[in-house]
Amino acid sequence: MTALEVVYASGGDDIISTLEIACPAWNKTLYLVQDFEDFRATTEAGKTVTFLASAIDVALPAKDNTGAQTLTFVIDNVTGEAQQLLDASLVAEARVTIVYREYLFTVPGEPADRPYRMTSFGGTMDGPTIQVEAGYYDLINMMWNRARYTTDFAPGLTYL
Repeated sequence: MTALEVVYASGGDDIISTLEIACPAWNKTLYLVQDFEDFRATTEAGKTVTFLASAIDVALPAKDNTGAQTLTFVIDNVTGEAQQLLDASLVAEARVTIVYREYLFTVPGEPADRPYRMTSFGGTMDGPTIQVEAGYYDLINMMWNRARYTTDFAPGLTYL
């Protein structure tokens, strides 16, 4: 039994939720933790970072077979930094990637579970808070066969 499974079974509150938000249009990566104090931890790649204490709320995706795995999180945008970064990513039309990790407070040397790596779908801003939705690769709505036989690809189709 893993340490995370023990915490889940015992009903402990030792789990710390973190977000890594990155975009090529930004000059830095945001590291946020759902806590009142900064949290220094090591990622799965061995990089030690300081997650900044933030008023964030995370709604994990349902673990089912629907194919719609969406992570929703809310950032309290008191300083306006999140709005500035989102505006910069919109202007550059760059992809915002989000990595959600769970750590155990007693074991900051590695994530307690495999990280969720997602791409932002969009978000809304309501007053001082920003709500962002992100999701996995959408396998259900992906077209198949990926090589589409159109008249651009196969000009002879115009005669059929």
